[in-house]
Amino acid sequence: MERVIIHVDMDYFYAAIEEREDPSLKGKAVVVCMYSNRGESGGAVSTSNYIAREAGIRSAMPCKLARSKNPDAVFLPVRKPFYEEVSAKVMEILRSNADSEEAFEKISIDEAFLDITESCKGDYELAEEIGLRIKEEVKSREKITCSVGIGPNKLIAKMASSFRKPDGITVIKPEDAQGFLKPMPVKKLWGIGKVTEDKLSEMGIRTIEDLASYDAMELISVFGKNKGTWLKQAASGVDETPVKERTATDQIGRMASLKHDSRNENMIFSLLNELIDDVISKVKTRKVSFRSVTVTVIFSNFKTSTKSRTLSHVVDDRGILSENAKELMKQFLEESEMNFRRIGIRVDNLQENTGQKSLFDF
Repeated sequence: MERVIIHVDMDYFYAAIEEREDPSLKGKAVVVCMYSNRGESGGAVSTSNYIAREAGIRSAMPCKLARSKNPDAVFLPVRKPFYEEVSAKVMEILRSNADSEEAFEKISIDEAFLDITESCKGDYELAEEIGLRIKEEVKSREKITCSVGIGPNKLIAKMASSFRKPDGITVIKPEDAQGFLKPMPVKKLWGIGKVTEDKLSEMGIRTIEDLASYDAMELISVFGKNKGTWLKQAASGVDETPVKERTATDQIGRMASLKHDSRNENMIFSLLNELIDDVISKVKTRKVSFRSVTVTVIFSNFKTSTKSRTLSHVVDDRGILSENAKELMKQFLEESEMNFRRIGIRVDNLQENTGQKSLFDF
């Protein structure tokens, strides 16, 4: 049975979340900036909505230049911990639609691959139904949109998700992959950067069709064996890389709001216990251990603060997680008199459990 892969890409993720949180931003150009230590005069654009993009505002553009392109745009600072919280909820929706825990691969805060080969039995009509269901789940539960690409491998699925943005879905069957790729500029091929694009242009290669028909040995002589071979295969729509959870560098976390802004310790630690239970359940399900514990607090003024602790060795024990998380939370309570709005817990530095006991287990 041929593989069927879905790529889900959230639409202008950071700006979309800001629009969701403040409905008055709808219809306005919204730009989310990563400001430098020079304040709003420095820094670069992290993302922008499509209205801002129509004015020529792009990611990585200096914020000062972005303001000159549209002085009436709404400029907001990045709230990374909050976006990560939303991302975690979205990723749980996506993960639940993959064939298995191992058939899910988060590749960034706002995009992921899902292998649905078994779920759809190779039927692309059923695959499209799954894609539409994912879009509806994300929209109904998180009030933001995503674009979905479906194809026979990660390369095609990734490129398909960009084909109809925002809020689109594109299905590319195996027999249609070449026709889908051929007319595109070579820079659209996933994995090609500016340096490679310029080199290919010097060689007279401007479309993916040009690259697919180029002599493989010539590509290898210019780019080396590995990259030359990859260029030829990718341009032909060939990609055998598996969808695989990136457990070694991933993290597991949960965040939630208190019933109301408060410093009540019973309320805070009761919610923290729920989050700890959820995180440790995911740790056990994914058969990993962790070495770092991070607690996040968002105060009533929306200021976000985090505290982390690195353990002496990897563990998957609830008691150790609870002890460290509660100690970090107590530090927050001692250091600040402000009410808490949201709290979160995260474990990092994950390591797959191999089944072999360490000295610490005895």
